[in-house]
Amino acid sequence: MIPVVMPTYARADVVFERGEGPYLYATDGRRFLDFAAGVAVNALGHAHPYLIKALTEQANKLWHTSNLFRVAGQESLAKRLTEVTFADTVFFTNSGAEAWECGAKTIRKYHYENGNPQKTRIITFEQAFHGRTIASISAAKQEKLVKGFGPLLDGFDQVAFGNLNELRNAITPETGGICVEPIQGEGGIRTGSVEFLRGLREVCDEFGLLLFFDEIQTGVGRTGKLFAHEWAGITPDVMAIAKGIGGGFPLGACLATERAASGMTAGTHGSTYGGNPLATAVGNAVLDVVLEPGFLDGVQRIAGVLQGRLNDLIAKHPAFFLEQRGQGLLLGLKLAPPVGEVVAKLRANGLLSVPAGDNVVRLLPPLIITEQQVEEAVAILDQTAREWTA
Repeated sequence: MIPVVMPTYARADVVFERGEGPYLYATDGRRFLDFAAGVAVNALGHAHPYLIKALTEQANKLWHTSNLFRVAGQESLAKRLTEVTFADTVFFTNSGAEAWECGAKTIRKYHYENGNPQKTRIITFEQAFHGRTIASISAAKQEKLVKGFGPLLDGFDQVAFGNLNELRNAITPETGGICVEPIQGEGGIRTGSVEFLRGLREVCDEFGLLLFFDEIQTGVGRTGKLFAHEWAGITPDVMAIAKGIGGGFPLGACLATERAASGMTAGTHGSTYGGNPLATAVGNAVLDVVLEPGFLDGVQRIAGVLQGRLNDLIAKHPAFFLEQRGQGLLLGLKLAPPVGEVVAKLRANGLLSVPAGDNVVRLLPPLIITEQQVEEAVAILDQTAREWTA
């Protein structure tokens, strides 16, 4: 008999009843150090007092009016996002997949309005992940995402991640844009080099294409910059964000330059719930914290501590931990044993993590972790490796 909750997840048999900072507490009394953070969502940990205050104050005033009317929280959050990014305009959504879909539509509409309606195709990269909608799985093309859901939508051409020569050869008169994650999360914490990301910008400028960054997982301080592309010193034309911007409340956004979004006029796109007063109140509160002077410097500092301790672990257990990947607090350890079994063992030992492709375990702690919590996580990783090989 099918469960009342559709069984599309292989859920761990644990139920959490409360959280505090980087810790989660289960109904059976167990405490877990949360280095999953809701898959990079809970950027400020659990039950952050400032986010609670912002949400409850807004909840006592107004929840939803629809986008038929102006929403004050949208206007303030959009203004702040445009002030600290490349973007001139923002469309708010509930999720990353919706933000990504808005970005894909923006690219097509831009070329249509500029007299090139044939430029409908977007180049993506092997091992990409952009969401679970039909369009986003068609773009990613991973077998585990698309099996049983065909026929896929046309309009996406895929090349090897990091290969600029293959990218150039894939461009046709129908190509309208290039979409890339600066660091592939689901794909195994594979980091695009500075040279690769700068090369994408150069290619787009040369061929009149729009550069579309998927920063759903990499954004809002996760790598130690507000957005990961900042490390390369370039800017996209379109960007999808979500996860960290809501700190745990459903919120996403598609950011774009005025030029790229010139075709997105009244009636071309919409969302019933996207950017409602509750979501944007929390989004503004998240930005208050992340943009506070010194916060991102603190993320870079603690990330350096964690990365150093993980390198020590690799040296100590070279037959278990094979390689460290990632940037900031978006980190991965390539494993020798099966990642699913290791994630389960880490959980049994009190550390929550996330599996990724290429047999990599993702470590995505809240951005507010301390050195004490780094040492606690490293101790559990060390214990797990020792128990595995005992």
